[in-house]
Amino acid sequence: MNAIGLANNKSMEQLWSKVPLVTVTFWLIKIMATTVGETAADLLSARLGLGLSITSLIMTGVFVIFLILQMRARAYVPLLYWVTVVLISVVGTLISDNLVDGFGISLTTTTVVFGTILAVVFLTWYRTEHTLSIHSIVTFRRECFYWLAILFTFALGTSAGDLVAEGLDLGYLAAANIFGAMILLTAGAYYVLDKNAVTCFWIAYILTRPFGASIGDLLSKPNIAGGLGLGTVTTSIIFLGLIAALIAYLTATRIDQEEVPNKA
Repeated sequence: MNAIGLANNKSMEQLWSKVPLVTVTFWLIKIMATTVGETAADLLSARLGLGLSITSLIMTGVFVIFLILQMRARAYVPLLYWVTVVLISVVGTLISDNLVDGFGISLTTTTVVFGTILAVVFLTWYRTEHTLSIHSIVTFRRECFYWLAILFTFALGTSAGDLVAEGLDLGYLAAANIFGAMILLTAGAYYVLDKNAVTCFWIAYILTRPFGASIGDLLSKPNIAGGLGLGTVTTSIIFLGLIAALIAYLTATRIDQEEVPNKA
């Protein structure tokens, strides 16, 4: 490749990472976003009576709009990024719910299928880009892989969480404890045993989905169904308010932003 072509290619790459640094705030917002994804999907489809099909169409449309805005952005913008995460959480939940409740596919099957699809996404991503690190999301193609992987982590997490809590009849509290313990084991593998950071990140990212969803169900479901009875409206408002406060904090402090080298 000649020098001009190389320069043109480099000019097309992002100067800044399109995702935030992985901090405590990152995980707090991520878990709350998964909770909102669970409760908001239930709120729109059941409480407001829109049904799964209409809710899915509306939320997918809104998500696509924000995803386009996120993909067109030249750098990480806290509000834009986290709104996209919340929306993809809702859409991922609805994908699983549509297959299970709308088409009668078992939770075991959807869990296996989504797990397989996610593995294929990771494998293709790695073979193409030679990295799965979120700190390398500096090109359009890598960002496409990133959001595709996130979508299926949410779909997989929804099915896996429901499978443990409802399919195996263990209840929402037990499911939250199980997935929470698995997250702690993953953290221990990274901090104590010095295991691969990228692998541990994605394992934790996947596990926070069923963990957050189980918390959402535990808080919102009625007592007779094993929940605390706060309802989807109250639960969604509480967590959306907390997410908004943290996003405002990140926007003001910029503590989760990092400049990266302009190279593939």
